[in-house]
This record gives sequence, C-alpha cells and structure tokens, in this order.
Amino acid sequence: MSLHQFFLILRARYRLALLIAISAVLLALAVSLLMPRQYTAQTAVLVDLRTPDPVAGGALAGVVAPSYMATQVDIIGGDRVAQRVVNMLKLDEISASRQRWLDATEGRGSLQAWLAESLQKRLDVRPARESNVINISFKGAEAESTAQIANAFAQAYLDTHLALKTEPARIYAEWFEQQAKASRAKLEEAQSRLSNYQQKSGIVTSDERLDYETAKLGAISSQLTEVQVATTDSQSKRFARSDSIAEVMDSSLINSLKADIGRMEAKVQEAGVNLGPNHPQMQRMQSELASLRQRLALETRSITTSINTAYQVGKDRERELLGAVAMQKSRVLNINKERDELNVYRRDVEAAQRAYEEVSKNASQTRLLSLTNQTNVVRLNTATEPLTPSSPKTLLNLLIAAFCGTLLGIACVLLLELANRRVRSAEDLIHMLDLPVLGRISSAPIVFSGRGRPLLTGPGRLALGSINLGNGKNT
Repeated sequence: MSLHQFFLILRARYRLALLIAISAVLLALAVSLLMPRQYTAQTAVLVDLRTPDPVAGGALAGVVAPSYMATQVDIIGGDRVAQRVVNMLKLDEISASRQRWLDATEGRGSLQAWLAESLQKRLDVRPARESNVINISFKGAEAESTAQIANAFAQAYLDTHLALKTEPARIYAEWFEQQAKASRAKLEEAQSRLSNYQQKSGIVTSDERLDYETAKLGAISSQLTEVQVATTDSQSKRFARSDSIAEVMDSSLINSLKADIGRMEAKVQEAGVNLGPNHPQMQRMQSELASLRQRLALETRSITTSINTAYQVGKDRERELLGAVAMQKSRVLNINKERDELNVYRRDVEAAQRAYEEVSKNASQTRLLSLTNQTNVVRLNTATEPLTPSSPKTLLNLLIAAFCGTLLGIACVLLLELANRRVRSAEDLIHMLDLPVLGRISSAPIVFSGRGRPLLTGPGRLALGSINLGNGKNT
C-alpha cells in the first residue's frame, strides 16, 4: 500500500477515525475527572562525599561514590526508615489506619509493617543526575499529610543514617573497652615481672654494671699477663748458670766482691812468690780471700734464692689471677645472661605498652564516634504543602488519548478497508487485475446539454460521475 492509497482510504473513511479519536478523548476526560486527586510533596537531602570524618579523619573515595549513593537510596526506601516514619507520625494510633489494616489483612501480621509497606508504595526516591543530591517524593490524597510524610521520611533517613554510623561504633567501643582492660592487665603483669626480676637480680642499670665488670675483667687479665711473663722469666733464670743471671751480673755488691777477690788473688799470688804458705801474712790473705769468696757465694745464692722465691710467688699469683679471671668471666657472663633476661622483660613491657596505647586510641576514637551527632548528610529543603494536584494530569491524558485514539481510528479504518476492499485508484486496478490502464475517466460532475447529451469536460475525455436527476436520486 502506497502513501497515496493510504490517504484515499483515510479520506473515504475519515468519519469513523474521527469518531474513534473523539471517543477516546471523551473517555480520557471522563476517567481524569473521576480519578481521585493525588498530591506530591518533594524534599531533598545532600550526601557530601568530600567532607572528612571529624573522628576517623577519612573521606569517602570517589570510586565508591556510585555504590554509596545507591546504598543510601535503598536505605531511604527500606523498612527501617518507613517504620521510623510510622513511629514519628504515630500513624499506628490513628483509628482509620487501624480499620484499613483490619479490612485489608483481617488482623494478620503487624500494623506497623503494613503501614510502612503502604508508605513505601507511594514513595519515590531518586538520586539527582550527576550530583550527590537525593530527591524524596511522596504521593498522597491529602496535600498537608503528603508534605508531612515527605519531611518525616527525610528526617527518618537522617536519624537512621546517624544510627547506622553510631551503633557499630558503640558496639566497637564496648569491645575496645574490654580489650583495653585486658591490655592494661597484661601491661601491669609485664611491668610486675620486670620489677620482680630487677629486685631479685639487683640490677638497676645493667649497662653500667656490665661496663664496670668488663673493665675489671680486663684489668685482672692484664695483671695475669704481667705475672705470667714474670714467672716465665723467673723459670728461665732458675736453670741458668748463676754467674750468667742478669741480677747477679748487674749486682754492684757482687761486682765489688769479684773485684776484691781479684785483687786479693793477685796479692796472694804475689805474696806466694816471697812468702810460704805457712806465713802468717799469707794465711791471713788466704783467709780474707776465702771470706770474700764465701761472701760472693752467699750473695749469689741469695739472688738465686730470691729468683726461686719470685718464681714460686709468681706461680701462686698466677693461679690466683687465673681463678680471679675465671670468676670474673663467670660474673660477666651471668650479667650478660641477666641483661638478656631483663631485655626480654623490657620488650614484653614495651610490646604490652604499645598494644595498650593502640587499643586505648581505638577505644577513644570509637567512643567519640559513637557519641557524635553529625553526619555527612544534610537536608537541602523542606517539603511544603502542594497547591495543585500532581495527578490526574488532564491535559496530558487528553493528549495521550487523542494520539492513541487517532492511531486506533486509523487502525480500524485500515482493518475495515482490508475486510471490504474497494477500488479507489488506478493503482488498485493494476494491483488487483494485473492489467495495464489504457485511460482514465475523471470523476468530475457531468454537464448535460439541453438535449440530454453529456458534454466533454476535456479533450478526448468523457466526464462520468454521479448524475443528479433532480428527483433526489443519484444515477
């Protein structure tokens, strides 16, 4: 079907299409007038995602903003907010509401849940496009109550948002308080163990004591080294010739005695040439020489005896110093062991102190968060009583009815035409008969001459059409 054929069909049956369109408009008008009037009140809240938490100090990241806004929309439309609205407005105490609940449910279920569900059905929550504003709309039969319920939903959402923020913080605060008490008990126990160990071991400042004992061990070790060197030297002199010992060779008395013996031997030798061995002078010199040699032997023996004595004393001193070094090493090792144990107790105290401080910090933070009365949600406006109803929208309904009625009329016209097909143009003949059109006769009115013969309306054409014979009939 071409566009020309469509217009021909529409022109032939326009009355039917017009009738259907007018009927649809009249029906829409009647329905709009009979429908109860509904009023819509709207308020808005702002969810600020950039404001940092005054207690935690963090702000919501931009990545989680879409899901966060969707969550807030679900909270506003949830049962918790709706039931809070019922409690705020005391809708369950209204006798009419109770009667409607009884008629609808026959007393089954909860009145508050039924009222909350009925409020949710008339609630519309939508986030504004490309912003952090959430629009809250409520539709009702009374303008005043509609505005009150819309404002109640906004306030209930603020209260619920604050409760959702503070209730977990309150639970965490109680848990952190218990953990803080346990951490404090552990800290006191660790400090008590440290104090008891210090009193038991007598350690106040282990580092100073260790330095003193280490220095003392070094001094004893130095003395032991000196004594061992002296003892080794004495031991080597014990088995050496007496005249080769340094103390003997360096002794002035022995050197003087050796000089006197040398001179006396020279005198004896000289006197032996002139005097006989029994000469009194010779005997006297022999006696003096023997006395000098005896004194030299006595002095040499005294030096070797002193060397032996020094060796024995050195060995005894060496044994004493070895014992002292061993004892001092043991003392230093014990101090090191005590210091290690003391450090363990100190680390336990430090770890318990850090744990207690961290838990105390978290407990304080969650306690402040549980006491806060501020959120990142604020109300932008207050819903006012609407002056005009939001539905039914008569003009919009009439426009929709006119459009739909026109489409329905056109559809009916086409269905009737398809059910009873008519020839309305040459294209219909071509389509139906599949024959070429040799000529066309105009449908203009025929003009008759005075003799009753038809006149040609154009060159080569005979005008045919409806002929009015004047008797009210068309031929």
